[in-house]
Amino acid sequence: MGKLEELTELLVNELEDFKTGIEKMETINSQLQDTKIQMDVTEYKSIIKEHQQQMQSHLNEIKSFERRFNSKIEDAKIYPTWVVVVFILSILISITLIVINFFD
Repeated sequence: MGKLEELTELLVNELEDFKTGIEKMETINSQLQDTKIQMDVTEYKSIIKEHQQQMQSHLNEIKSFERRFNSKIEDAKIYPTWVVVVFILSILISITLIVINFFD
């Protein structure tokens, strides 16, 4: 019987310790639920604003490059339009004359 009493006493002690542990956890849980966490986002706002400014600057640079590139392409005509038209007409006339002479 002595061992049974010792085991019972040990079990009762463990249950009491378990109960106090649960009570502590419940108080900590209620404290955590009551705690409000506020984030300081001012640093992030300044970083985002700086990033937006950089992106706007890059966008402006890209648009400027695109305008310069388009103007260079428009100015890069190798031959005037009238020369191209005369060349095409001369080829067509030459082909027509060759065909006429071939079938005669």
